[in-house]
Amino acid sequence: MGCKSVMKTGFLCRQWGVLVVLLSLWLPQSFSQQTTSPPPQQKNKLKFRLAGYPRKHNEGRIEVFYNEEWGTICDDDFSTENAHVLCRHLGFISATGWTHSAKYGKGTGKIWLDNVQCRGSEKSITDCKSQGWGNSDCTHDEDAGVVCKDERLPGFVESNVIEQVEENRVEEMRLRPVVSSAKKRMPITEGIVEVKYKDSWAQICDDGWTPKNSHVICGMFGFPQERKANKNFYKLFAERQQNIYRLHSVACTGNEVHLAVCPLQFYEANATRACEGGMPAVVSCVPGPQFSLGNGQKKKTKSTFRVRLKGGAKIGEGRVEVLKDNEWGTVCDDRWNLLSASVVCRELGFGSAKEALTGARMGQGMGPVHMNEVQCSGQEKSIWNCPYKNVTSEDCQHVEDASVKCNTPYMGYKNSVRIVGGRTTYEGRVEFKKGSKWGIICSEGWTTKEAMVVCRQLGLGYSLHAITETWYWDGSNVTEMVMSGVKCTGNEMSLSYCQHHGSNINCKKTGTRFAAGVICSETASDLILNAPLVQQTVYIEDRPLHMLYCAAEENCLSSSAAKANWPYGHRRLLRFSSQIHNIGRADFRPKAGRHSWLWHECHGHYHSMDIFTHYDILTLNGSKVAEGHKASFCLEDVECQEGIAKRYECANFGEQGITVGCWDLYRHDIDCQWIDITDIKPGNYIFQVVINPNFEVAESDFTNNAMKCNCKYDGHRIWFHNCHIGDAFSEEAEKRFEQYPGQNNKIS
Repeated sequence: MGCKSVMKTGFLCRQWGVLVVLLSLWLPQSFSQQTTSPPPQQKNKLKFRLAGYPRKHNEGRIEVFYNEEWGTICDDDFSTENAHVLCRHLGFISATGWTHSAKYGKGTGKIWLDNVQCRGSEKSITDCKSQGWGNSDCTHDEDAGVVCKDERLPGFVESNVIEQVEENRVEEMRLRPVVSSAKKRMPITEGIVEVKYKDSWAQICDDGWTPKNSHVICGMFGFPQERKANKNFYKLFAERQQNIYRLHSVACTGNEVHLAVCPLQFYEANATRACEGGMPAVVSCVPGPQFSLGNGQKKKTKSTFRVRLKGGAKIGEGRVEVLKDNEWGTVCDDRWNLLSASVVCRELGFGSAKEALTGARMGQGMGPVHMNEVQCSGQEKSIWNCPYKNVTSEDCQHVEDASVKCNTPYMGYKNSVRIVGGRTTYEGRVEFKKGSKWGIICSEGWTTKEAMVVCRQLGLGYSLHAITETWYWDGSNVTEMVMSGVKCTGNEMSLSYCQHHGSNINCKKTGTRFAAGVICSETASDLILNAPLVQQTVYIEDRPLHMLYCAAEENCLSSSAAKANWPYGHRRLLRFSSQIHNIGRADFRPKAGRHSWLWHECHGHYHSMDIFTHYDILTLNGSKVAEGHKASFCLEDVECQEGIAKRYECANFGEQGITVGCWDLYRHDIDCQWIDITDIKPGNYIFQVVINPNFEVAESDFTNNAMKCNCKYDGHRIWFHNCHIGDAFSEEAEKRFEQYPGQNNKIS
């Protein structure tokens, strides 16, 4: 599962409120060959790629494109230094390891290099010693692989991110508003289009300017659509300014992800008299619904979208999921590209796509894969209007789920919060800007939800930990407390949109050591329950009380059990198995370390989390009639996907957790894996399981932590129907689920 690639496009805000988009284009150079045997004339530049299976996006068999043919590298004399050089070719900052003996499978075709010996500092593999191009005594059983550190070189652009322009590049752009009030409002939706030229800004001549050009510009700045601007107003302004024109004759088709890809012409350096009869190009954009009022709170409006993004750390990024037959499913990454990704982004109210990601880079989905080989032209209003193929189980697995990163408007959120005092830029004490003053935040009630908002606001991914005592971080420049009572839903784009006490600070512990802090991470786990297995394994057991002493000690029985005539009689238990998958991009680990786990003498094991899951039986109006819970006495990898090694095992006080791509299993026949239904009357109910209910451990998506089933109990037997993850159905289907057959009342 992949991690975040370095942003290809960044946003800057000057003091006067102008929006700037920076797109750094990294252009690989053609390297001269320096081997022990000079190669034949090379017709193309060298290209590099990772291949093989199973692998993550930053590892694989290393393949080189030379003389118009892909080939491999032999593992003889291979070293970490070789891997460093090759990983930099691939756009990663360095290597963390390498593999031999065709770990990622045997390649085909040429073995281009053998006995490669690098020092690690070379700019190109051609600068390293070797036997020369095509000189090898190896077989493909000896193909080398590399494991790269999942951190991109600044400005590196993948081949599927943007086409590259070699001369007179357009890199940095901005929309410059001319009305003072517009400069202060976010997002900036209208202004003169300017490009960075040397140390200043230059304009684009609007001669021949079309709505298609505006469409591309708006997409770059995070807006789905363009609209007509009042050119007469800007013309009056432009006549009073000294304009320096840099570009003219821009002719976009409307599908490009950046102006640099469009056909265009550059003026000569001294072009003050250019664009006679014209004026600077002006663009006006229509913001998406999330940004139309500058409101960073997600509105609870009825969604009509048949596409959504899941698992992303920031708004406008995530795994692409589409709705078909009232069930959400994923999109296979075969032929997935920027054109199709941009259609998804604009459909959801964002700009064009800046990355079209493959290989489940935003985590694996569950359930069906609805689409394969999506081929959009870029003009479609919805991904459902694009040609695509239906998927069979042989075609695609969830390791091939497609995802996107969309351009979103610059909102200036980073200007109002910061983290300081930590050991890295990803951790520290949270400080909030109130007016012109920075101050700390009271940590009372500070949870993962609030920390998630801070990490998202700063563009640092997910919250790994919400810190309530920060005494161990540098406090030499600590400011006064400016915020207390912070309570977030976890979806806000800025801390200022969360509830708080306002100007009245109310905090029992105002000392610096109790200031709120965060530790952020680019990746997070994502737990999800196997719903069909619950439906398949459910049954009722009447268990004698004399066998339930330990369960009673751990509060696994209903309250009426305390009044029972122990050890005589029995309790009626609803039993089932729970298989919990980690489909995220980081291992799921208990919040507490081993030193603070609780030992339970009766069962003879440690609890790493007091409450790992909640089990509830609800009436159809939402009232709880029975409940249970499961402490995580043993979080471990029971099974894993092919090619993934188990990391966590509970035996001998081992480390606990669930590895990415693995799952834990709580069998139906272990203690407390039940709900005590002794006191429940026959009827129709809803059965619900919620994983990580108190949000103790950060996850990339909490909306899929609940599972629901329709439940029918006749006093002797029980039936489960329609078991599904909480967000797996459409809103319409979910309402039908809540209206159980023969009943008139609904869940609120």
